[in-house]
Amino acid sequence: MNKIAVIGAGKWGQALASAFRHKCNVVITSRTKRDIEGFVSLDEALEYENIVMTIPAQAVREWLHKHYGFKNHNILVASKGIEASTGAFLNEIYEEFVPKSNLTYLSGPSFAKEVLLGLPTALVLNSHNRMVATGWSEVFPDFIKTYVSTDVIGAEIGGAYKNVIAIAGGICEGLKLGENARASLISRGLVEMARLGREFGAKEETFLSLSGAGDLFLTASSKLSRNFRVGLGLAEGKTLDEILKELGEVAEGVGTAKALHTISKTNDIYLPIANEVYEILEGKDPMESLKDLLNNRRR
Repeated sequence: MNKIAVIGAGKWGQALASAFRHKCNVVITSRTKRDIEGFVSLDEALEYENIVMTIPAQAVREWLHKHYGFKNHNILVASKGIEASTGAFLNEIYEEFVPKSNLTYLSGPSFAKEVLLGLPTALVLNSHNRMVATGWSEVFPDFIKTYVSTDVIGAEIGGAYKNVIAIAGGICEGLKLGENARASLISRGLVEMARLGREFGAKEETFLSLSGAGDLFLTASSKLSRNFRVGLGLAEGKTLDEILKELGEVAEGVGTAKALHTISKTNDIYLPIANEVYEILEGKDPMESLKDLLNNRRR
C-alpha cells in the first residue's frame, strides 16, 4: 500500500494527504481546488487501489450514485456522520456500493490543523477485515499511533454523535454556563452515545476509547471544532444560515442531529441532549432547552 488517492480536498482531506505523504505517494482530487499539491482528476484518482474518502456524510450517497464504480478498491472512510434524510449510518451507505471487506473507517481525536502540523495523536482503524485495517495502519506517519478494531458500528456512532454534543458544548460556552456544566454535558453526552450504541450492537468499550470518549472530549470543548463554533453562534442568537456561511465549511453535527432525532423517535431511544440540540437548530431558545434538561427527571 504505497499509492493513495484522497477524494475531497477540504481541510481534513488535505491534512490526511499531507500525513500519508510521509510514507506514500499521494494524489488528491477536488471539484473546486485544483492548485493543491498532487492534484489529479477524479477519473485518475479512481484508478488507484487505495482510496481515502473525506466527502461529507450528507453528500456521500449522491456522490457514490453519480461517480463511483467498484474496482477492487480498499477504501478508508474518513468522514463522520449519519444521513439526515434516512438515519442511515455511513457503513450502511458505503456497503451498498463496496464489499464490507474492502472498507475501513477512521475514528478518534483528530483536528486537521494539528495533523497538518505533525502534532501527535492516536486513531483507530475500524473494519470487518482486520488485515485490510492493519494495512492502512502501516501507512500512517510516526506521529500518529494507530489501533485496529472490528467494532465498525461503535466507531460510526461515536464519530457521529460527538459532533452533536460538540454543538451543545459550544452553546454551553456561549451562554457562559461554567466548567461544571461543561463537564456534566460531556459526561452525559457519553452516556447517550453508549446508550445508542447498545441498541445497535456496538461494544461498550468502544465508547470509553479513542473512538468515543477521546473524540468527544476533544470536539466538545474546543473552538477548533466547527460544530463547537456552530453552538457558539447559536448561543449568540445567530441564525443557522448565518453561522454556516461564516464557517464556510460543513458542520456534520447539524445533519446528524436531525438523524439522531429521527432515530430516537422511531426506535424509542432516550437521547435528551441530542434531541434538544435538534430543537435548538430548529429555532428553540437555548435557555429553554437548558431549563428542560435540568427539569427532566428521567435518567
